[in-house]
Amino acid sequence: PATVYTYAISDVPGDLATVIASGPTVADPSTSADALAILKRYNIEAPKAVIDWLNNPASETVKADDPALARSHFQLIAKPQQSLEAAAVQARQAGFSPLILGDLEGESREVAKVHAGITRQIVQHGQPLKAPCVILSGGETTVTVRGNGRGGRNAEFLLSLTESLKGLPGVYALAGDTDGIDGSEENAGAVMTPASFARAEALGLSASDELDNNNGYGYFAALDALIVTEPTRTNVNDFRAILILETAQS
Repeated sequence: PATVYTYAISDVPGDLATVIASGPTVADPSTSADALAILKRYNIEAPKAVIDWLNNPASETVKADDPALARSHFQLIAKPQQSLEAAAVQARQAGFSPLILGDLEGESREVAKVHAGITRQIVQHGQPLKAPCVILSGGETTVTVRGNGRGGRNAEFLLSLTESLKGLPGVYALAGDTDGIDGSEENAGAVMTPASFARAEALGLSASDELDNNNGYGYFAALDALIVTEPTRTNVNDFRAILILETAQS
Protein backbone atom coordinates (compact mmCIF):
# COMPACT_ATOMS: atom_id res chain seq x y z
CA PRO A 1 0.00 0.00 0.00
CA ALA A 2 3.00 2.34 0.31
CA THR A 3 3.97 4.88 -2.33
CA VAL A 4 7.18 3.70 -3.96
CA TYR A 5 9.70 5.88 -5.77
CA THR A 6 12.40 4.19 -7.84
CA TYR A 7 15.42 6.23 -8.97
CA ALA A 8 17.45 4.17 -11.39
CA ILE A 9 20.87 4.41 -13.01
CA SER A 10 20.88 2.49 -16.28
CA ASP A 11 23.59 -0.07 -16.87
CA VAL A 12 21.88 -1.73 -19.83
CA PRO A 13 21.67 -0.88 -23.53
CA GLY A 14 18.33 0.69 -24.31
CA ASP A 15 17.69 1.79 -20.70
CA LEU A 16 14.74 -0.59 -20.29
CA ALA A 17 13.24 -0.23 -16.82
CA THR A 18 12.34 -3.93 -16.78
CA VAL A 19 15.97 -4.91 -17.28
CA ILE A 20 17.75 -2.48 -14.95
CA ALA A 21 18.35 -4.49 -11.74
CA SER A 22 15.68 -6.89 -13.08
CA GLY A 23 13.03 -4.16 -12.69
CA PRO A 24 11.57 -5.17 -9.31
CA THR A 25 9.24 -2.16 -9.04
CA VAL A 26 7.93 -1.95 -12.60
CA ALA A 27 5.54 -3.96 -14.74
CA ASP A 28 6.94 -7.05 -16.41
CA PRO A 29 5.65 -7.56 -19.97
CA SER A 30 6.98 -11.12 -20.17
CA THR A 31 4.80 -14.07 -19.19
CA SER A 32 5.15 -17.57 -17.81
CA ALA A 33 4.07 -18.77 -21.25
CA ASP A 34 7.11 -16.99 -22.70
CA ALA A 35 9.35 -18.91 -20.30
CA LEU A 36 7.73 -22.21 -21.24
CA ALA A 37 8.19 -21.40 -24.93
CA ILE A 38 11.90 -20.76 -24.39
CA LEU A 39 12.31 -24.08 -22.59
CA LYS A 40 10.60 -25.83 -25.49
CA ARG A 41 12.52 -23.95 -28.19
CA TYR A 42 15.92 -24.90 -26.77
CA ASN A 43 14.88 -28.38 -25.60
CA ILE A 44 15.71 -27.59 -21.97
CA GLU A 45 14.60 -30.30 -19.57
CA ALA A 46 13.53 -28.29 -16.53
CA PRO A 47 12.52 -29.98 -13.26
CA LYS A 48 8.84 -30.93 -13.00
CA ALA A 49 8.38 -28.46 -10.15
CA VAL A 50 9.52 -25.63 -12.45
CA ILE A 51 7.16 -26.67 -15.23
CA ASP A 52 4.28 -27.01 -12.79
CA TRP A 53 4.96 -23.57 -11.36
CA LEU A 54 5.14 -21.89 -14.78
CA ASN A 55 1.79 -23.48 -15.66
CA ASN A 56 0.29 -22.06 -12.48
CA PRO A 57 -1.42 -18.64 -12.94
CA ALA A 58 0.11 -17.62 -9.60
CA SER A 59 3.55 -17.59 -11.26
CA GLU A 60 2.74 -14.53 -13.36
CA THR A 61 4.69 -11.39 -12.53
CA VAL A 62 3.13 -7.97 -11.95
CA LYS A 63 1.66 -6.46 -15.13
CA ALA A 64 0.99 -2.82 -16.05
CA ASP A 65 -2.68 -2.87 -14.97
CA ASP A 66 -1.94 -4.34 -11.54
CA PRO A 67 -3.29 -2.14 -8.71
CA ALA A 68 -0.06 -2.81 -6.82
CA LEU A 69 1.71 -0.44 -9.23
CA ALA A 70 -0.80 2.40 -8.88
CA ARG A 71 1.44 4.21 -6.39
CA SER A 72 4.78 3.13 -7.85
CA HIS A 73 6.84 5.80 -9.64
CA PHE A 74 9.95 5.14 -11.75
CA GLN A 75 12.51 7.76 -12.77
CA LEU A 76 15.75 7.30 -14.69
CA ILE A 77 18.36 9.67 -13.21
CA ALA A 78 21.47 8.60 -15.13
CA LYS A 79 22.05 6.69 -18.35
CA PRO A 80 24.89 5.73 -20.71
CA GLN A 81 23.94 8.36 -23.30
CA GLN A 82 24.66 11.09 -20.76
CA SER A 83 28.23 9.86 -20.30
CA LEU A 84 28.79 9.90 -24.06
CA GLU A 85 27.31 13.38 -24.39
CA ALA A 86 29.46 14.64 -21.51
CA ALA A 87 32.54 13.19 -23.18
CA ALA A 88 31.53 14.85 -26.45
CA VAL A 89 31.35 18.23 -24.70
CA GLN A 90 34.85 17.73 -23.31
CA ALA A 91 36.11 16.67 -26.74
CA ARG A 92 34.74 19.81 -28.41
CA GLN A 93 36.28 22.00 -25.73
CA ALA A 94 39.62 20.32 -26.39
CA GLY A 95 39.31 20.96 -30.14
CA PHE A 96 38.20 17.50 -31.31
CA SER A 97 35.05 16.75 -33.31
CA PRO A 98 33.08 13.96 -31.59
CA LEU A 99 31.31 11.09 -33.32
CA ILE A 100 28.90 9.29 -30.98
CA LEU A 101 28.07 5.75 -32.09
CA GLY A 102 25.78 5.11 -29.09
CA ASP A 103 25.06 1.96 -27.08
CA LEU A 104 26.47 -1.08 -28.85
CA GLU A 105 26.15 -4.81 -28.27
CA GLY A 106 27.80 -7.83 -29.84
CA GLU A 107 31.02 -9.80 -29.63
CA SER A 108 33.78 -7.54 -28.28
CA ARG A 109 36.34 -8.44 -30.93
CA GLU A 110 33.83 -7.94 -33.75
CA VAL A 111 32.63 -4.58 -32.41
CA ALA A 112 36.30 -3.56 -32.29
CA LYS A 113 36.73 -4.43 -35.97
CA VAL A 114 33.83 -2.12 -36.85
CA HIS A 115 35.46 0.67 -34.84
CA ALA A 116 38.75 -0.05 -36.63
CA GLY A 117 37.04 0.24 -40.01
CA ILE A 118 35.53 3.61 -39.12
CA THR A 119 38.91 4.75 -37.81
CA ARG A 120 40.70 3.82 -41.03
CA GLN A 121 38.02 5.58 -43.09
CA ILE A 122 38.59 8.77 -41.10
CA VAL A 123 42.38 8.51 -41.37
CA GLN A 124 42.45 7.66 -45.08
CA HIS A 125 39.49 9.62 -46.43
CA GLY A 126 38.33 12.09 -43.78
CA GLN A 127 34.91 10.41 -43.63
CA PRO A 128 32.43 10.58 -41.94
CA LEU A 129 34.35 13.43 -40.31
CA LYS A 130 37.87 14.80 -40.44
CA ALA A 131 40.55 14.59 -37.78
CA PRO A 132 41.27 15.71 -35.18
CA CYS A 133 38.28 13.84 -33.82
CA VAL A 134 37.19 11.26 -31.31
CA ILE A 135 34.88 8.26 -31.77
CA LEU A 136 32.73 7.59 -28.69
CA SER A 137 30.65 4.50 -27.93
CA GLY A 138 29.12 2.70 -25.00
CA GLY A 139 26.89 -0.29 -24.45
CA GLU A 140 27.82 -3.72 -23.24
CA THR A 141 29.62 -6.23 -25.45
CA THR A 142 30.19 -9.92 -24.79
CA VAL A 143 33.15 -12.29 -24.90
CA THR A 144 33.06 -15.88 -26.06
CA VAL A 145 35.79 -17.52 -24.00
CA ARG A 146 38.03 -19.66 -26.18
CA GLY A 147 41.35 -19.56 -24.30
CA ASN A 148 42.77 -19.52 -20.79
CA GLY A 149 43.82 -15.88 -20.59
CA ARG A 150 42.61 -13.10 -18.31
CA GLY A 151 40.56 -10.01 -19.06
CA GLY A 152 37.08 -8.61 -19.49
CA ARG A 153 35.16 -7.33 -22.49
CA ASN A 154 36.94 -3.96 -22.59
CA ALA A 155 40.42 -5.48 -22.64
CA GLU A 156 39.19 -7.88 -25.33
CA PHE A 157 37.80 -4.98 -27.38
CA LEU A 158 41.02 -3.00 -27.11
CA LEU A 159 43.20 -6.00 -27.94
CA SER A 160 41.14 -6.68 -31.06
CA LEU A 161 41.38 -3.01 -31.99
CA THR A 162 45.15 -3.12 -31.53
CA GLU A 163 45.40 -6.20 -33.74
CA SER A 164 43.22 -4.57 -36.41
CA LEU A 165 45.00 -1.19 -36.52
CA LYS A 166 48.54 -2.53 -36.00
CA GLY A 167 49.97 0.76 -34.78
CA LEU A 168 48.15 3.10 -37.16
CA PRO A 169 49.85 6.49 -36.64
CA GLY A 170 48.00 9.19 -34.76
CA VAL A 171 45.39 6.85 -33.22
CA TYR A 172 44.90 6.39 -29.50
CA ALA A 173 42.12 4.48 -27.73
CA LEU A 174 40.64 3.83 -24.34
CA ALA A 175 38.09 1.22 -23.30
CA GLY A 176 36.79 0.75 -19.78
CA ASP A 177 33.84 -0.20 -17.63
CA THR A 178 32.32 2.78 -15.82
CA ASP A 179 31.92 0.73 -12.63
CA GLY A 180 35.72 0.43 -12.43
CA ILE A 181 35.83 -3.34 -12.90
CA ASP A 182 36.33 -4.95 -16.30
CA GLY A 183 34.78 -8.35 -15.73
CA SER A 184 36.45 -9.93 -12.71
CA GLU A 185 39.81 -8.16 -12.78
CA GLU A 186 40.86 -5.15 -10.72
CA ASN A 187 41.25 -2.90 -13.77
CA ALA A 188 38.52 -0.80 -15.36
CA GLY A 189 40.04 -1.22 -18.81
CA ALA A 190 43.15 -0.26 -20.76
CA VAL A 191 44.72 2.27 -23.11
CA MET A 192 46.16 1.80 -26.61
CA THR A 193 48.67 4.10 -28.31
CA PRO A 194 50.20 3.99 -31.80
CA ALA A 195 53.24 2.33 -30.20
CA SER A 196 51.34 -0.44 -28.38
CA PHE A 197 51.43 -3.01 -31.19
CA ALA A 198 55.20 -2.67 -31.81
CA ARG A 199 56.06 -2.51 -28.11
CA ALA A 200 54.16 -5.73 -27.47
CA GLU A 201 55.88 -7.50 -30.37
CA ALA A 202 59.24 -6.39 -28.96
CA LEU A 203 58.23 -8.15 -25.75
CA GLY A 204 57.37 -11.30 -27.68
CA LEU A 205 53.61 -10.75 -27.48
CA SER A 206 51.47 -11.38 -30.55
CA ALA A 207 48.18 -9.47 -30.48
CA SER A 208 46.45 -12.16 -32.54
CA ASP A 209 47.75 -14.99 -30.34
CA GLU A 210 46.77 -13.18 -27.14
CA LEU A 211 43.34 -12.49 -28.62
CA ASP A 212 42.92 -16.20 -29.41
CA ASN A 213 43.73 -16.84 -25.74
CA ASN A 214 41.36 -14.10 -24.46
CA ASN A 215 44.33 -12.53 -22.70
CA GLY A 216 43.66 -8.82 -23.03
CA TYR A 217 44.54 -8.22 -19.39
CA GLY A 218 47.93 -9.90 -19.73
CA TYR A 219 48.70 -8.08 -22.96
CA PHE A 220 48.07 -4.59 -21.61
CA ALA A 221 49.52 -5.39 -18.20
CA ALA A 222 52.81 -6.18 -19.96
CA LEU A 223 52.62 -2.72 -21.58
CA ASP A 224 51.79 -1.06 -18.25
CA ALA A 225 48.65 0.23 -19.98
CA LEU A 226 45.89 -0.94 -17.65
CA ILE A 227 43.43 1.62 -16.27
CA VAL A 228 42.89 1.09 -12.54
CA THR A 229 40.29 3.32 -10.93
CA GLU A 230 38.99 1.02 -8.16
CA PRO A 231 35.18 0.64 -7.93
CA THR A 232 33.36 3.84 -8.88
CA ARG A 233 30.13 2.81 -7.07
CA THR A 234 28.05 3.52 -10.15
CA ASN A 235 27.60 2.00 -13.58
CA VAL A 236 26.46 3.40 -16.92
CA ASN A 237 27.89 0.61 -19.02
CA ASP A 238 31.18 0.55 -20.88
CA PHE A 239 32.90 3.61 -22.28
CA ARG A 240 35.10 3.62 -25.36
CA ALA A 241 36.96 6.51 -26.99
CA ILE A 242 39.20 6.45 -30.06
CA LEU A 243 41.22 9.63 -30.58
CA ILE A 244 42.36 10.34 -34.16
CA LEU A 245 44.84 13.18 -34.48
CA GLU A 246 45.27 13.46 -38.24
CA THR A 247 44.12 12.17 -41.61
CA ALA A 248 46.28 11.05 -44.51
CA GLN A 249 44.89 13.93 -46.61
CA SER A 250 45.68 16.69 -44.14
